[in-house]
Amino acid sequence: MSAPQSFSKSDVSIGIDIGAPADAAPLAIDPARLQRQELLRLEREIAARHTGGGMWGYSVAALGGFALWVALFPLTMMGIIPLWIGFVASTVLATGGYVTSHEAMHSNIARKGDPLRWLNELVGQVSTIPLIFPFSMARMMHLQHHYHCNDPERDPDYPDAAPSAWKAIVKTWLNRQPRNGGSIHHYKKILAELDSPASRRAQRDTALLQLAAMAIFFATAWSGHALAVAAVWWLPRHIALSYIRFYLSWAPHHPRTGQGRYGNTKVFKSNLGHVMSMCMETHIIHHLYPSIPNHRTRAAYYEMREILAARGVDVSAL
Repeated sequence: MSAPQSFSKSDVSIGIDIGAPADAAPLAIDPARLQRQELLRLEREIAARHTGGGMWGYSVAALGGFALWVALFPLTMMGIIPLWIGFVASTVLATGGYVTSHEAMHSNIARKGDPLRWLNELVGQVSTIPLIFPFSMARMMHLQHHYHCNDPERDPDYPDAAPSAWKAIVKTWLNRQPRNGGSIHHYKKILAELDSPASRRAQRDTALLQLAAMAIFFATAWSGHALAVAAVWWLPRHIALSYIRFYLSWAPHHPRTGQGRYGNTKVFKSNLGHVMSMCMETHIIHHLYPSIPNHRTRAAYYEMREILAARGVDVSAL
């Protein structure tokens, strides 16, 4: 990619002689502003090239993954597959489910008014069931995160802030406990402030899904399959939530002091690589252009890298 175009004073003088007397009329256009406008134009051209296209892979992964996850229960309870295989498969499916739901949260599978809008909503709904986190609540909290990123009071993910990676991992577990300062209380505070039909529906959906999950836990344990439900649902859910919180919340936003369009997230290098970090190394692209699908953020980043650097983004990590 060629370096972003720069502008000299004479480029934008609009016919005014730069050697004119001091009392001459000032320039009508600020050169720095013109450069910013050109950078934004180039940035948007790149984003447009990576937006749209087929999203069937997410739908197939979500629906197929959910069907497989449901099948793990009878397969492990009947001894057809060992518990450890059920545990590993369920952990992967629960973690990956957030990626497919994430695309549905931003309506990247189908926008409102699209004939396939029902598929967008279905993908979102089934993807978060293994996490016992209803889609209505997940979408509302995630969009609030975008609106108020790194705001201590209004960003739902702010409780994940921690001074180091290991402390962040521990905190993902502590934040799920019923104590003051954790994610539960922060969510409740934000929902109370929103006080809308959508927020009340999200709270209702959360209560119903949690009650249903608890009923299934108790019923399977009562029938002698406590280990199966623990290995296939309870433990994978907690591991998946910690993994998701670490890579989607802590890693790309640490230390949560950045503000503004180009500062509220960062570029980082994951020890597990781009795919295993759920493509979050280039999470800045998602915050800039949420309509770019998750699997295309890396390519968009490398095309946009020089522009981002000119905007003041630290791109040294990648």
